[in-house]
Amino acid sequence: MYKGEIIRLREYRQDDLHQALAYVNEPETKKNLNPGIPYPYTLEDEKNWLEMNSATKDIYSFAIETIEDDKYIGGCGVNSIDWKNSVATIGIFIGKEHRGKGYGTDAFRVLVDFAFNQVNINKLSIRVISFNKRAIACYKKCGFMVEGTLRQEVYRDGKYYDNIAMGLLKEEYHNNL
Repeated sequence: MYKGEIIRLREYRQDDLHQALAYVNEPETKKNLNPGIPYPYTLEDEKNWLEMNSATKDIYSFAIETIEDDKYIGGCGVNSIDWKNSVATIGIFIGKEHRGKGYGTDAFRVLVDFAFNQVNINKLSIRVISFNKRAIACYKKCGFMVEGTLRQEVYRDGKYYDNIAMGLLKEEYHNNL
């Protein structure tokens, strides 16, 4: 559907569900993905998520697959949109064995381009837990700036961590092309 240099973003398919479940239940992904309690999802949860997110005008979810071999490696999407103010939150996850190979950065760039140039969003925002240095580096590489720090807002493994608010404006994105 939407192509980067080494990935494409496409619709989710039923045959992605088992691998998606394995990816989101992987401990490091679970730790980084959601500030809530890192509780495992079930296959039924994934089926419900697919059904709820496949036909909405406020959420645009994509499966990420490699161009080289059409392998499903993760997911990303526009997770919520404030239409009045033209602000959207976005997110991404990559399966553990596919991290560190540039797939996430490429997918994130394609997602950002989609949000600004297809959905006509003015500002993108994302939150990232302070210990997720790889994600912070990826978002900065894609032009996002730290807008604030929500101190000790996330509790993980017996400690409190900061939640970093990052954002990118459409004009900043277009000025840096």
